[in-house]
Amino acid sequence: MQTLSGTSPVKDMDAEKANNNDNNGHVEHERCPVEEVALVVPETDDPTLPVMTFRAWFLGLSSCILLIFLNTFFTYRTQPLTISAILMQIAVLPIGKFMARTLPTTPHKLMGWEWSLNPGPFNIKEHVIITIFANCGVAYGGGDAYSIGAITVMKAYYKQSLSFICGLFIVLTTQILGYGWAGILRRYLVDPVDMWWPSNLAQVSLFRALHEKEHKSKSLTRMQFFLVALGASFLYYALPGYLFPILTFFSWVCWAWPNSITAQQVGSGYHGLGVGAFTLDWAGISAYHGSPLVAPWSSILNVGVGFIMFIYIIVPVCYWKFDTFDARKFPIFSNQLFTSAGQKYDTTKILTPRFDLDINAYNNYGKLYLSPLFALSIGSGFARFTATLTHVALFNGRDIWRQTWSAVKTVKLDIHGKLMQRYKQVPEWWFYVLLIGSVALSLLMSFVWKESVQLPWWGMLFAFAMAFIVTLPIGVIQATTNQQPGYDIIGQFIIGYILPGKPIANLIFKIYGRISTVHALSFLADLKLGHYMKIPPRCMYTAQLVGTVVAGVVNLGVAWWMLESIQDICDIEGDHPNSPWTCPKYRVTFDASVIWGLIGPKRLFGAGGMYRNLVWLFLIGAVLPVPVWAMSKIFPDKKWIPLINIPVISYGFAGMPPATPTNIASWLVTGTIFNYFVFNYHKRWWQKYNYVLSAALDAGTAFMGVLLFFALQNAGHDLKWWGTEVDHCPLATCPTAPGIIAKGCPVF
Repeated sequence: MQTLSGTSPVKDMDAEKANNNDNNGHVEHERCPVEEVALVVPETDDPTLPVMTFRAWFLGLSSCILLIFLNTFFTYRTQPLTISAILMQIAVLPIGKFMARTLPTTPHKLMGWEWSLNPGPFNIKEHVIITIFANCGVAYGGGDAYSIGAITVMKAYYKQSLSFICGLFIVLTTQILGYGWAGILRRYLVDPVDMWWPSNLAQVSLFRALHEKEHKSKSLTRMQFFLVALGASFLYYALPGYLFPILTFFSWVCWAWPNSITAQQVGSGYHGLGVGAFTLDWAGISAYHGSPLVAPWSSILNVGVGFIMFIYIIVPVCYWKFDTFDARKFPIFSNQLFTSAGQKYDTTKILTPRFDLDINAYNNYGKLYLSPLFALSIGSGFARFTATLTHVALFNGRDIWRQTWSAVKTVKLDIHGKLMQRYKQVPEWWFYVLLIGSVALSLLMSFVWKESVQLPWWGMLFAFAMAFIVTLPIGVIQATTNQQPGYDIIGQFIIGYILPGKPIANLIFKIYGRISTVHALSFLADLKLGHYMKIPPRCMYTAQLVGTVVAGVVNLGVAWWMLESIQDICDIEGDHPNSPWTCPKYRVTFDASVIWGLIGPKRLFGAGGMYRNLVWLFLIGAVLPVPVWAMSKIFPDKKWIPLINIPVISYGFAGMPPATPTNIASWLVTGTIFNYFVFNYHKRWWQKYNYVLSAALDAGTAFMGVLLFFALQNAGHDLKWWGTEVDHCPLATCPTAPGIIAKGCPVF
């Protein structure tokens, strides 16, 4: 009889013998060939541990709801804050142990099931499942809140009347669509040994630190080290987070040349190229590429090559040498939209009441311009998209083809794969049901709310096809390098050509064609975490699906409440210019809808368009991986050649803006210190503490960030002094072309 603990029946005795398992869950094996995994992930399993207990359900759903509320709330603020699941991962441990001590242990029976509110000590597998629930709260409300971003742009920026039911369809179908992709791609991105998902190792290290008892030694245990690092991170973040924010962007070049525009453009960490600038803020270091402590050294090196090429060579040459795209009329670094005179572009002047482009008004008002770094960053996205497809086809195509035909039955399993064989697998048709259901509901939405979403049914199908094509190659890159090459630009570029002048259709296409992929990869990362921690697959399926639905409903509910109740939300130029609800993340989403949807790529990148030459980067990106692959075949003994990863090199300048060069440069330096020098010269320390340190820095920063907000910033207790002025580079945003007028800047 199975219990509510969720542990699945093991296979028959012959299968178990075939795996050579002993009574303690050990398996005769060769160690995992990925060294980082072999050093960190435990290679044993206890299948008797209960998983889906009452404690897991209660704490998991509570964590999910709390995180989704906080992350949705913070994402609308001028200073957005993403609270990671690590905060709840730590907070639920004492609560879980308290429940294990106090809840009644009386067993109950219901329809053949035997269960108890308290099946024994709070264990590591319950803790993992709770974290899986919590991750749903982060994926929706934190860095991946794209569907809510689209709804916010529709309601707050375009002032569209959107029904709550339509919004709910948008939120849930995009997430469940991603879950369907994830289930189908498990055989390629979870089961193979080489798909090791580096970001999960920090989570595994933290779980081990919180649950495993270590032998006494002269050095600190993982738990002791975690608590010390957590306390230090917590106390330190009071400086960059409140008392001394200049530590976030320390730009000494601007102090040396306070009257030079060029020096400040070069040295500003916030509005310039960040040469010589640095950040001593962990939130700034890990803001855009994640924790540098969990990125493999080869990935850091590739990102560094791309970053140096882009920031220190390409952008300066285009700006100062050739004045590419009339670059000197605008700030060198900005995500704003401009007129030909260097003024901010007012999109309300070219909109019709039906949220389409008014072509006559556009012709009268003038063309749209971008800052030079923003334009070149968009071009890098073109190259990154085609480079990803070519790279994965050349370097991973044979393995993917083999796994397709073998249906993963003959795939070589490592120790973790063999241990997971003991559990009942999730039938693939379970995922197909979710996938087909979400597709059907999405198509229904395009008929029922045709005027609101603008995207016709064939546009929906096109978005699904694009997601199907790119999720696998992007997943291969992320699972091996911890970097996720985006293709937001490509999806919006293509549909912008097909449906010009329709910004809402462009937004909807983006979330179905691109954001379903983002969530699929998030689900796949969690599936790999469950694989490492030996969580029964059916328990993972249940937790992810329930967490997804609950988080989606709460996410939309909180966002809808804020959009309806806060006056002039996201409007920094309205009647409340000092409002804390300026929505910087969603401003970027709105700008993208203007560039790709309202104006359209044909006017910007087509024949006669200012940025037409950037389109050649599609071809360049497709070709660049070919010589690397050819060299790897010609010189098979040179193991460093296959580590050259063109998509990851191009990722060195992804996300800028809003990411700044200082964010990326500090990420590179920190990653080099820990994953090259410490890994190679102090491997024992790295093995024991590296990922624990990453988790502690995340958690300490998050705890102090929440405390500062509710105790001080939300009450209006803001400091005003020299150390709270970020950057001190007021001239960095100035244009340098003759005759261009900008506030606070000299006119040449």
